[in-house]
Amino acid sequence: MSSKTPILPAHIEETVRSIAELHAEHDRQASFYQRSIARLIENLGRPAAIGIILAIMLVWISGNILQERLHLQAFDPAPFAYLQGLVSAAALFMTVLILTSQRHENRLAEHRAQLTLELSMVSEQKIAKLIELVERQRRDNPQMQNRVDEEAAAMAMPADPQAMFEAIQETHSEMIAQDVGTA
Repeated sequence: MSSKTPILPAHIEETVRSIAELHAEHDRQASFYQRSIARLIENLGRPAAIGIILAIMLVWISGNILQERLHLQAFDPAPFAYLQGLVSAAALFMTVLILTSQRHENRLAEHRAQLTLELSMVSEQKIAKLIELVERQRRDNPQMQNRVDEEAAAMAMPADPQAMFEAIQETHSEMIAQDVGTA
């Protein structure tokens, strides 16, 4: 870490290192072609690229118009069919490049989503355990009134991910059915 980086607690530094490792591993798994495509897209995505493309098109069009005015054979007379074909091919090329790059980046997003889900599930289990321990401490403390707390008892039970998934699917299906019924 640089000298400008504030000193972080150990558990946060470990988290930062883990996230950095996730990104580094993603970059290491990229093939030569994926890295080349990413660099090309990064360069073509800069504002200067628009200027360069516009300049090339202006030179192409003005060169053809100038040749016609000088009564020379224009290499691509108006309506500039070759230029249109070139632009179409470039658009197809860019589309394929972007889709290839996006597919690679989607893998990182999927890894992040999976990690977030796993961390959420572990956090939920830890919170349920903490609630259980606090409730146990409350029951064991002779200075506190012993009472049944239904909400705390329910929260102390870890959630069943499969049951939650099925409940979400069922609720989603019901909402879609209602939307279709009202449409």
